[in-house]
Amino acid sequence: MIEIFTDGASSGNPGPGGYGVILRSGQHYKELSEGFRKTTNNRMELLAVIKGLEALKAPNQDVMIFSDSKYVIDAIEKRWVNGWVAKGFVGKKNKDLWMRYLEISKIHKIKFTWVRGHNGHPENERCDQLAVAAGKRPPLLIDSVFEAENARAGMM
Repeated sequence: MIEIFTDGASSGNPGPGGYGVILRSGQHYKELSEGFRKTTNNRMELLAVIKGLEALKAPNQDVMIFSDSKYVIDAIEKRWVNGWVAKGFVGKKNKDLWMRYLEISKIHKIKFTWVRGHNGHPENERCDQLAVAAGKRPPLLIDSVFEAENARAGMM
């Protein structure tokens, strides 16, 4: 069983943000994080899950993902994302990331566990530290899909 702990953060919504991930399996331990100049908390929460899964080196892994994001967990476990796909994501955000998640999720056996954020859970607290620090550490990456969509909507 591979454990993936995730968190996302943004300073402002939208604003600069980042994600943090811990991958753990037996004695193996790895941390991942990146920051973006303009994004949202929900995008970073979802990107953390994606990046954790994309970091796995072999397919068909049993994976337990720990997240404090009801947005991510409910969309997957309550199958909201399937309805969003069927309706072409009309009125829904983050289509690019959801499609990316759906693609990578096909090759693993994934289960989710919700953890209460900012409640002393050691791995969640560490992921939060990674995410916040990444959102403040230059050079910040460009979330090009998000920025392009918001520019078209006149929000930037």
